[in-house]
Amino acid sequence: MDNLIKIAEASMWAEKEVPSFKSGDTITVTYKIVEGNKERLQSFRGTVIQIKGRGVTKMFTIRKISDGIGVERIFPLYSPHIDSIEVNKHGVVRRARIYYLRGLTGKKARIKEKKMTSAK
Repeated sequence: MDNLIKIAEASMWAEKEVPSFKSGDTITVTYKIVEGNKERLQSFRGTVIQIKGRGVTKMFTIRKISDGIGVERIFPLYSPHIDSIEVNKHGVVRRARIYYLRGLTGKKARIKEKKMTSAK
């Protein structure tokens, strides 16, 4: 019975190729917005403050500052509305959930960037 449920879930949710990212990384999520019979793409760029769940129910929260106001958006990782996910920067944080960013503004809210070495 358990195997049948897993097979059904796998057929319903075809897992897409997703880049690996973690808390503290800055990513850009491009997603489809459907308005009536029209469809358009919109990007949301921000810092990942948490990743929760596992399997097809995995979700992540992104935070950005827009006109001085903090905006957070929660995305299901395997949503059919997500067009692409691009990792812009790898951040260095010590926590899995960085809610402390909500109380910080300006330079205090910056996250150290991981130095990337070129692979030869």
